[in-house]
Amino acid sequence: MINAFRISFSLKNTYRVNAILHALKQIPLLKKLLPQTLYRARGLKIFANVLAGIWEILSIFLGKIIYFITMVTGIAALYTGVPADGTFLHILLFLTVIGGFMNTNMFNPTQDKYYAIFLMRMDARAYALVNYGYAIAKVLVGFIPVAIFFGASCGVPLWICLLIPGFVVGLKLTVTAWSLWDYDRRGLAYNENKLGKWLWLSVGLLLAAAYGLPAVGIVLPVPVCVGCMTLFVITGICGIPKIYRFSHYREIYQQLLGQMFTQMDNAGQILQKQSQRIISVDTSITSHKQGFEYLNELFIKRHQKILWKAAIRVTAISLFLIAGVLLAFYLRPDFRAETNAELPGLLPYFVFILYGINRGTGFTRALFMNCDHSLLTYSVFKQPNMVVKLFAIRLREIIKINLLPALVIGGGLAGLLYASGGTDQPLDYVVLPASVCCMSIFFSVHYLTIYYLLQPYTAGTEMKSAVYQIVLSLTYVACYGVMQVKIPPLAFGALCGGFCVLYCAAACLLVYRLAPKTFRLRT
Repeated sequence: MINAFRISFSLKNTYRVNAILHALKQIPLLKKLLPQTLYRARGLKIFANVLAGIWEILSIFLGKIIYFITMVTGIAALYTGVPADGTFLHILLFLTVIGGFMNTNMFNPTQDKYYAIFLMRMDARAYALVNYGYAIAKVLVGFIPVAIFFGASCGVPLWICLLIPGFVVGLKLTVTAWSLWDYDRRGLAYNENKLGKWLWLSVGLLLAAAYGLPAVGIVLPVPVCVGCMTLFVITGICGIPKIYRFSHYREIYQQLLGQMFTQMDNAGQILQKQSQRIISVDTSITSHKQGFEYLNELFIKRHQKILWKAAIRVTAISLFLIAGVLLAFYLRPDFRAETNAELPGLLPYFVFILYGINRGTGFTRALFMNCDHSLLTYSVFKQPNMVVKLFAIRLREIIKINLLPALVIGGGLAGLLYASGGTDQPLDYVVLPASVCCMSIFFSVHYLTIYYLLQPYTAGTEMKSAVYQIVLSLTYVACYGVMQVKIPPLAFGALCGGFCVLYCAAACLLVYRLAPKTFRLRT
């Protein structure tokens, strides 16, 4: 077992080091400085190993900290009518059940499993047990301090906080043991990356229970949560013998990895079928415009399902929610005063909301999959004046698409402010919709700009740009950080508008200067 752990850990670390070196090679400023024999450079490999080691340690705690902040305590803090400790345990219980099925640490087909079991001929049972044991140990070690810190902040007793890591591990062990038993019965391996429709339905119901019930003032009593946690600790312990004695791990991984490589081989066909479903094949669609305007109008008309229809759907949902709040004002007059006091301070939260509903990534993905991956093979399309002209046309279109729900949300906020009692600052009626529109314009410019400057796709429609992924991650972190800002609405609106104008000017300048060189197919 020790030898199996040493080999598997070395293999995984080598895979991670090579990924880091590949990512470094993709950074524009470093690309010319790094040697051609990058993967043989001893100093760089040592540096990558150090980064891999640091990441291995950080991954034990960092993901769990983010999980608690964004999914548990961060949302639990929004429910003021229910006890904090009960809400914390209620949300954690349902989310952990979801995680038990969607992140088993055992039934995830990955490249390192293929390399170890089928290329290096390692013993499948030994490999599975040592890696699963290591993953479970990381979960246990990571959850202990994080659960204590966040649980104590919500008033949860220490002994319950200490029970949480055992509950999380116990649930994972229970699901794993049940999946192995099910394989013995049916001969079908559970794949956590391919959930069936009934599991997806269950996930939806559990999410609704986790976040919907506290919104109407209902949470599971603390004794019930503790009882469920204790039950899963016991079932997890009972499942350990099944996991340890199971002897068909090789057959399971044959099924899982076979499914994975089949999907990879058919990726092009799958993308083609998806594109055919979302593109209109109506031959009557045409345009009376010329040049790039003609090309753009045909693209927009034939992609209604993923562009305008999606924006209209978000707009309809926004109108429904606004109407629901207005109805709540009518049914519960006391709710008006609470909303009126909180509404102006909620403006920073809409940065994250606009980030979530913005169609930027969908727009740029559709551009490449169904337009640019072919056009970029022609040299005339990459001429500077052509690149900039088409960028301006596309920017206009994506701003129009994203502004539709933004106008409804911004106008709705102003309407809710008025209906809840009004304000002594009449400018707030202008600041709220203007700020939301500025956020929408910012995200439209942002996503199209990074698409042109970091074009992440290869000719085979694979995304291969570490820098692009980093920028997307930093965008998420920045939007989440803005939610913590506590400043008056007028000041926030002024900052939002000023930043939007400066960012748009800088983005357009960068595209004008750099896009003719960066907007190309990746190899």
